[in-house]
Amino acid sequence: MTAPVFVVDSLEGVGPGAVLTLDGPEGRHAVSVRRLQSGEDVVLTDGRGRGAAGVVLRTEGKDRLIVEPSEFPTEPEPTPRITVVQALPKGDRGELAVETMTETGVDAVVPWAAARCITQWKGERGAKALAKWRATAREAGKQSRRLRFPEVADAATTKQVASLLAEADFAAVLHEEGAEPLATAELPAEGSIVLVVGPEGGVSPEELAAFAEAGAKPYRLGRSVLRTSTAGTAAAALLLGRTGRWS
Repeated sequence: MTAPVFVVDSLEGVGPGAVLTLDGPEGRHAVSVRRLQSGEDVVLTDGRGRGAAGVVLRTEGKDRLIVEPSEFPTEPEPTPRITVVQALPKGDRGELAVETMTETGVDAVVPWAAARCITQWKGERGAKALAKWRATAREAGKQSRRLRFPEVADAATTKQVASLLAEADFAAVLHEEGAEPLATAELPAEGSIVLVVGPEGGVSPEELAAFAEAGAKPYRLGRSVLRTSTAGTAAAALLLGRTGRWS
């Protein structure tokens, strides 16, 4: 089993000879929940591509872990960068989508209030939902042993999504009718890929037109129809394999 991962605020400038303290909620989880002891392996990360791997020197109280790192792994900026624009699903399926996309390797997730979304993020409810998505990305990043966690952006309008698509090196909308397969699309070797996953009711004709004007073409995954909470993960896996990021 690989060493557990915990998050610290920053690892900038940390190198050989450093002794690090993990405290707060992460320290409490390490000491009181995981019950880590002196001599056990552990990895600390700031979630921005930097890591510090070493052993536990000691624990202090119920929420402080003292770590002596011996290795300083890094996770470079990925290329091509993969962003998934995820329409808001019902219930907790949004967190499921974020969790599995994070584990798969997506670099950014943009919540999208599509016209046919039943769920709408407004006011305090929207803020809480966004916080859940971000917490899910953080926990899934730790679980999957990532050093660079995906960014979860603020909820976007259709106009904002179109602007994002216009800036991408490859822009795609998952769609069924008359679409060519994503498996045969010509992909860039670097730059950015932006993929739109619509709601259960599908992307509206007006949204498709706006995205087409921004340069995004419709693509399909296969013969089966996936739910919005799983389509992004399946598409991301295909893209990661085809671009060589899984090689």
